[in-house]
Amino acid sequence: MGNRGMEDLIPLVNRMQDAFSAIGQNANLDLPQIAVVGGQSAGKSSVLENFVGKDFLPRGSGIVTRRPLVLQLINCPTEYAEFLHCKGKKFTDFDEVRQEIEAETDRATGQNKGISPVPINLRVYSPNVLNLTLVDLPGMTKVPVGDQPADIEHQIRDMLMQFVTKDNCLLLAVSPANSDLANSDALKIAKEVDPQGLRTIGVITKLDLMDEGTDAREILENKLLPLRRGYIGVVNRSQKDIDGKKDINAAMAAERKFFLSHPGYRHLADRMGTPFLQKTLNQFRFCSYNTHVISDFVPNINKTCILLKGIVDLLWYSDAI
Repeated sequence: MGNRGMEDLIPLVNRMQDAFSAIGQNANLDLPQIAVVGGQSAGKSSVLENFVGKDFLPRGSGIVTRRPLVLQLINCPTEYAEFLHCKGKKFTDFDEVRQEIEAETDRATGQNKGISPVPINLRVYSPNVLNLTLVDLPGMTKVPVGDQPADIEHQIRDMLMQFVTKDNCLLLAVSPANSDLANSDALKIAKEVDPQGLRTIGVITKLDLMDEGTDAREILENKLLPLRRGYIGVVNRSQKDIDGKKDINAAMAAERKFFLSHPGYRHLADRMGTPFLQKTLNQFRFCSYNTHVISDFVPNINKTCILLKGIVDLLWYSDAI
């Protein structure tokens, strides 16, 4: 099946997943996903916002992502967002998207920084995105904060494992350049569940915040703690940029300039940055769809359709009486 066929299949599968989710059932359509993992303050949220080109994720100190966020990016001429739990409502103001994520998180977890494995499903339609499905997961932590349970580290780990142990889940292992890579929480998880490195891509953030006279050249050249798929460096907006509402497009231009002008990275510039990361993920997606969807999903589509028809018939019968 070519790329065009895959592009047509993906929205069909998404609608089927929604149909099952709406009635509280698991569709068992184990499709390729990209799980974004990393420690707290590694820069995961900024990476995702760069993909979308909008500020829409909650920010703050401690554990900000407290439920998995399944983020489906859909290339579309118009720009808006939809939540599965807000049927029929289109969000065009992405500040409201952030507020809804916060509110829906609190509805399931309370306001005491607790966590829940129940995902929030968000779709973003935009002409500026590639068709990708990403899962933003809570940052790994070791010390409980406030009213968090003493075993918060194990709870987060268990939640992560529900996603990252699947063979068709690509791990986007996000690590900051200004910390020792050998202690990276994301790489520890990746090495555990993907020892051969077949489905792990390393993402190095905060390259612009490294101490003067140091760089991450050996990491980005895949010489230090090498990964089969290597590392991609990105430069996110600083907190000052975010507070000052710096446009993400301007930030992308600044990122490109950073790699082209840095003496340690300019020879790698064409393989660094957010656009190259998106392109790499898109290539993985088609490879995974060819491998998993064709072999696993398509042969069972008749069975799935029969089950869906039975559900529809049951709902029609219930309405009739």
